[in-house]
Amino acid sequence: MYQTIKTQTLHLIAELTAQPKPTYNIDGQAIQWSDYLKQLRETVAWCDQQIARCESGIEEITICR
Repeated sequence: MYQTIKTQTLHLIAELTAQPKPTYNIDGQAIQWSDYLKQLRETVAWCDQQIARCESGIEEITICR
């Protein structure tokens, strides 16, 4: 499960960095792609932590699948 999330997130990061977009406003709401990219990178780091926990045996096998 965590590996799937990580793989999908890495794919999104690759898309965003291949074709970067500017920050802009829509109806007063700022869309900042750099913030989104930061969140995606944090998701990858979280997945790495979860995968490491599963591999170390800290979590039950059923949770780590």
